[in-house]
Amino acid sequence: QVQLVESGGGLVQAGGSLRLACAASGSFFVINTMGWFRQAPGKQRELVATITSGDSTNYSDSVKGRFTVSRDNAKNTVYLQMNSLKPEDTGVYYCNARVVIYDPPSATYRYLEVWGQGTLVTVSS
Repeated sequence: QVQLVESGGGLVQAGGSLRLACAASGSFFVINTMGWFRQAPGKQRELVATITSGDSTNYSDSVKGRFTVSRDNAKNTVYLQMNSLKPEDTGVYYCNARVVIYDPPSATYRYLEVWGQGTLVTVSS
């Protein structure tokens, strides 16, 4: 069982900053890519930012230059620093991780995609 627990959401005024954190726990061999997605009311879930185990990052165009994703492999934690927040950044932010687990029945390693429960970010104008 692998779990992701997010923290750091809240209410902030436009132009402000927030930092989200997501910690992975449970039984896994290694964490590959970690990242953040968000879902605004009435919209589909969309990619915000991802970071690989080698610290390669990818951002959506809407957050480039304002958000920074980072990770602490020793703590199995990924962060999202959000600056210059806009009302359109409002939504539920979900942590995502692609982990490698050992599957005893097949005696092999396989990938598992895991999602957090989400944390609400509200940016007021």
